[in-house]
Amino acid sequence: MDVRIGTSGWTYKHWRGTFYPDELRVKDQFDYYAEHFDTVELDGSHYRWPSDGTVEGWRDRMPDGFDMAVKASRYLTHFRKLGEPQDWVERITHTMDLLGDHAGPLVMQLPANLARDDDRLGHFLGLLPERVRVAVEFQHESWLEGLDDGVLDLLDHHGAGFVVSVIAEQEPIVRAAGRLAYVRFHNADPNWRYGGSFSDEELAAWVPRLAELTDGGRPAYVYFNNDNHGHAAFNGLTLRRMLDDRRLLDDAGE
Repeated sequence: MDVRIGTSGWTYKHWRGTFYPDELRVKDQFDYYAEHFDTVELDGSHYRWPSDGTVEGWRDRMPDGFDMAVKASRYLTHFRKLGEPQDWVERITHTMDLLGDHAGPLVMQLPANLARDDDRLGHFLGLLPERVRVAVEFQHESWLEGLDDGVLDLLDHHGAGFVVSVIAEQEPIVRAAGRLAYVRFHNADPNWRYGGSFSDEELAAWVPRLAELTDGGRPAYVYFNNDNHGHAAFNGLTLRRMLDDRRLLDDAGE
C-alpha cells in the first residue's frame, strides 16, 4: 500500500508540550514534524494564500520523499463557488510548480451550500494542468447522493480523487476515483468540531479500508484534522504503525 499520512497543518500553539517538546523552538517545528511524517496538508492556504517566498522556504526544508497537499482558497471554493476560476488556476499551478517534487495534491473542499453542478465542477477541473493532482471534498448531499449517478464518473474523467470525510458518528463513504485516494479525519468527538481522539479500534478499521482504496495502485493521502491536544499527530502516528505492522505481516506471508 502506498499510503502517506500527515496532519492538517502543523503550527498549533497547543501542540507544545503534547506533540512538540516544550523546549523546541517554533522555527524548528516544521523540521521536527517532517521527521515523523511524510506529508502535510496546508490548511492555512484556505484562508490566506502563501507567498512565493514562504512556499520556497517550506520546500527547501522538506526532506526527500516529503510532500505538501494544498487546500484551495475559500475565495475560489466558497465565495466564487468555482466561478471565473482562471486566475486561481494560474495561481494554484504556480504554487504547485514552486513545490516541485514536493507537491502533493490540491484538495478542493466545496461548500455545503454548493449543490451538484457537474458543468461548473467539470469546467474547473478541465482547466487544471495534468501535473496538478486534485481531490474534491463534497459537503452538499446532492453530490454524495449522485456518486453512482455520474459524480464519480466526472471525477474519473478528470483524474480527480474523491475525498473520504471522517466525521464523528457518521458512516464514512469509502470510495475512490481518479488518480489518488484521499481521506480527511475531521473529528472523533461529535460535540467538538476538531476534537476528540480516534480509538485504536477505530483506526485499525482503516487498515483494510486503505488497502481497498489503494487497490490497483492508487496512492492514498490521509490527514488528521482533530488538532486539539495534539490528537491529530498521535492518531496519525498510530495509524502509520498499524499500516507498517500490516506490511510486515504481508511480507512475511509472501
